[in-house]
Amino acid sequence: MEALHLAPFDVAALRADFPLLSQEVNGHPLAYLDSTATAQKPAAVLAAMDQYYRTLNANVHRGIYQISEAATAAYEGARRTVGRFIGARSPKEVIWTRNTTEAINLVAQSWGRSQLQPGDRILLTVMEHHSNLVPWQMVAAQTGAQLDFLPIDGAGRLVLDDLASVLTERTRLVAFTHMSNVLGTINPVRELVAAAKQVGATVLIDAAQSVPHLPLDVYDLGCDFLAFSGHKMCGPTGIGVLWGRRELLEAMPPFLGGGDMIRRVGLYESSWNDLPWKFEAGTPAIAEAIGLAAAVEYLQSVGLDAIHQREQQLTELALAQLADIPGLTLFGPPAAERGGLVSLCVAGVHAHDVAAFLDSFGIAVRAGHHCAHPLHDLLGVPATVRASFYLYTTEEEIERLAHALAQVRAVLALD
Repeated sequence: MEALHLAPFDVAALRADFPLLSQEVNGHPLAYLDSTATAQKPAAVLAAMDQYYRTLNANVHRGIYQISEAATAAYEGARRTVGRFIGARSPKEVIWTRNTTEAINLVAQSWGRSQLQPGDRILLTVMEHHSNLVPWQMVAAQTGAQLDFLPIDGAGRLVLDDLASVLTERTRLVAFTHMSNVLGTINPVRELVAAAKQVGATVLIDAAQSVPHLPLDVYDLGCDFLAFSGHKMCGPTGIGVLWGRRELLEAMPPFLGGGDMIRRVGLYESSWNDLPWKFEAGTPAIAEAIGLAAAVEYLQSVGLDAIHQREQQLTELALAQLADIPGLTLFGPPAAERGGLVSLCVAGVHAHDVAAFLDSFGIAVRAGHHCAHPLHDLLGVPATVRASFYLYTTEEEIERLAHALAQVRAVLALD
């Protein structure tokens, strides 16, 4: 196999920013290849959250004292930072949630329950994460709406040949993942959005896997809602984002009730706060929002274009090194059409056993159905092994992965 030469990228300098990556596992340097599940956190994010807890730890919005007002300024400043990162026109369009899952549930239960009627259609794809499937199953059962699905071809690309016939005047919502968490497929967002708009459908994009890796602008994409999580983009867990068009958010009823989302409360009725706080009941994830803003600033300092280019090169390298390993099946499209991950099966060995074997060499990967049961049913396998890459992944780690996978069947296969 001819060696692939990757463009210059100072991985060593970047890795020094991530404390966790310096440890050993089972006597080997840790090769963390599970960033699709959750990314590691740079020191800048840890420091930002630590500073909040050490110097500004007070509740936001209602404290009439100095550190509370400073905490509020930092918290709302984080909202503005994240909004600019995705091209929002106003911070009022940025709703804090716990994660992508909660953001999609918010749209399903607020917009969906108030807008959908019996006979309305919801168009999804067969590659969706459960987070962008189960909420729509639930709201369909609640409203009488029906689900339709776009299929995929053998390479894991969406099949759009019949898109015009699937999209009808009854299609009220089109919801799809920007990037598959199993196949890595980067879907044709603009084509899908344009087709949806021709029939007047509302569009939600699950961007959990794309926002950490690709530069994007919500208005350029043309969608109505976009959801993503902080922990997949070098930020903390427990913080996510729903972006929505302001006119839609203004018209939607609250998702949760309680403190901070109200204007006034009486014993028998209440009135709601302005955007974005109408959707943010209770004490928010203040430190986490501040940490997410620090993560955004860190990623911007590296450059999303550079990160995406690097990941595609790493994926090309991985696919090339894994392609000739006997008994190994790879899933998904070519490197140029996917994000930084590879999913695979090893003949005669369960995915969990493969992952445990790799862990013995200090290589951390994901094994299972990756919250995508229907997709695995279509692939005809109960589980896959997924190795995913990020800005701190090295070529040497991919070579270690390939070397270890070449040994799996000799050690563990039953045939």
